[in-house]
Amino acid sequence: MRKLAITLVVVAVVGVAAFAGLRSLTGRLHSLIPQAEDCTASVGGHDAVLDPEQAENAALITALAVRRGLPARAATIALATAMQESKLYNLEGGDRDSLGLFQQRPSQGWGTRSQVLDPVHATNAFYDALTKIPNYQNLEITVAAQKVQRSAFPAAYAKHEPDARALASALTGYSPHAFACRFDDPDVGAGHPAALRKEVGNLFSGVADEPVVRGNVATIGVPSRTAGWAVAHYIVAEAQRLGVLRVSYAGWTWSTGKDGDWKRTGNGSADRVTVAFA
Repeated sequence: MRKLAITLVVVAVVGVAAFAGLRSLTGRLHSLIPQAEDCTASVGGHDAVLDPEQAENAALITALAVRRGLPARAATIALATAMQESKLYNLEGGDRDSLGLFQQRPSQGWGTRSQVLDPVHATNAFYDALTKIPNYQNLEITVAAQKVQRSAFPAAYAKHEPDARALASALTGYSPHAFACRFDDPDVGAGHPAALRKEVGNLFSGVADEPVVRGNVATIGVPSRTAGWAVAHYIVAEAQRLGVLRVSYAGWTWSTGKDGDWKRTGNGSADRVTVAFA
């Protein structure tokens, strides 16, 4: 019995050591493997995860809804449609002459090829068509999307509704600190502050003040918390492209890095968004 007990103790010790060694090895390997770059909208227990390119397009689609004064429902319909039609990529081809985020066809009056491939034009064209549909806000997502798109697979839009709802709620600003991205180092360029000033100034015209840039910091005045979170989340989605290191709003801060979550940092002002550049 004594030999058996000693044997069991030795096996247990070896097992613990092996487990510890495996954890150490796993940790080292984890540190060597690049982490995925992604963006997540976390709303009501549901996570919608996108890659950086998809996130940029989702943010643009939603920002244009905010600028036009459309309800979050409109953004949900547009996002679900683009998810089905292009997976939120600005495609240069498709069925017959279909193009872009919404796979719109120049031959069907959506614009020229270059216009349809311009995400701003394509998104505004979608909203122009959507807002002509009577009572579209109260229609099922699938029904509203189909009335615009006239797809051969109208039921396909429904599967994207949970993700589209989460993204729309976060990116329109109704769900605070609910949209975050994990990026490696952002792009570095002297023109990024000016680019952000122009971009945010155009997209959120009438919704937020034009950004004021001083050195590597920009501040954006906002009239409400909803508008503030819409602007803050948009900049996070575009942060890597625009060389953004940090976004701060209403006592919360998001920073570029592997973590990527919003952190509570104090009692910050709710009347302006602050952006720091690389």
